Amino acid sequence: MKKLQSFFASMMLLSVIGCSNKDTISISGEIQNPGNVKVVAFYEGDRKLDSVFLSDQNRFKFERAATQSRLLTVQVGKNKYPIILTPGEKLTFAADLQNPDAYAVEGSELSTALKEFAPIKTRKEFVEDSLQSDFTKRIANKSENEIEVLRSEYMSAYRNSMNFYTKEAVKFAEKYNNLAGFYAVSTLDPELAESELIAYSEKIKEQFKDNAMVNQFREEIEKLKRLAVGQVAPEIEAYTTNNKAVKLSEYRGKYVLVDFWASWCMPCRKENPNLVRLYNTYKNQGFEILGVSLDNNPGSWMRAIEEDKLIWTNISDLKAWSSDVIIDYRIKAIPSSVVLDPEGKIIAKNLRSKELEDFLQSTFKK
Repeated sequence: MKKLQSFFASMMLLSVIGCSNKDTISISGEIQNPGNVKVVAFYEGDRKLDSVFLSDQNRFKFERAATQSRLLTVQVGKNKYPIILTPGEKLTFAADLQNPDAYAVEGSELSTALKEFAPIKTRKEFVEDSLQSDFTKRIANKSENEIEVLRSEYMSAYRNSMNFYTKEAVKFAEKYNNLAGFYAVSTLDPELAESELIAYSEKIKEQFKDNAMVNQFREEIEKLKRLAVGQVAPEIEAYTTNNKAVKLSEYRGKYVLVDFWASWCMPCRKENPNLVRLYNTYKNQGFEILGVSLDNNPGSWMRAIEEDKLIWTNISDLKAWSSDVIIDYRIKAIPSSVVLDPEGKIIAKNLRSKELEDFLQSTFKK
């Protein structure tokens, strides 16, 4: 720690001697015990802006012309540190790779605020890793059905465990109505914090208008809003195996599971027996399934429907990943699904196995 304090003292002296440039963002730093690490990289979102080499004294400096604050990530080896660089400020950074979590920043109130959030994010990552490790151990030598049950239990535990992180991130953003607060909210999972993300986007709609990352965030949330719980699901129109046109809007008046799947998707095929069982249980109570395939081979599609005994309506435009539904429903992987109420509004997403069964039991309980 004395070395870090000495480093900061020398850097503060340099900042007093030098004149600040109001059109430049900059960071100077020192990495103690870097080992084989020779480079410090800088990212804005997923985009790599630049990288600099460590000097013989394990120091580095990064500068770039800018007219607004930039939210960046400093990557040193496998370690990542969020910072906010503001034109005219001289940010100093120090880390010891023998204890990488205990990094230090000075010269930027926003970056200091981000450091306050770091333990919360570290705790979240620890919980995620612990759950994943436990899941991996538990599925060893289990059957496919047992693994699917454990997967459902794991997802439920994950959602419950991540509630703390959503609350902490929102709380932090309420305390810091600036880019530090934005960073915290931007780390939330859209599937777990949909309403919080939408509410925050509305809150900052008049702020940070010149910031590229914030504008990208707003654009993504606008897309998310169109598929948010409570919104009417986008129309789908495609054809059955008998070339009959079917529209999703024709299913108004019933609860509908829109199931996005494909004949080549093994997780989809493994889930199909569960869907058949649940469909037979609830089809006379106002429940329907509309299968929307991402196949491009009609023969494979039709064989899968027959083999898996999918007696509900199945449609496809046979365009696979070029289908309009990929964009309209923001599908990144399958199986994927949404559940609609009788008015065609989205009331749940991506429910499988026990989660779907519990939802249907609750919806149709007498």
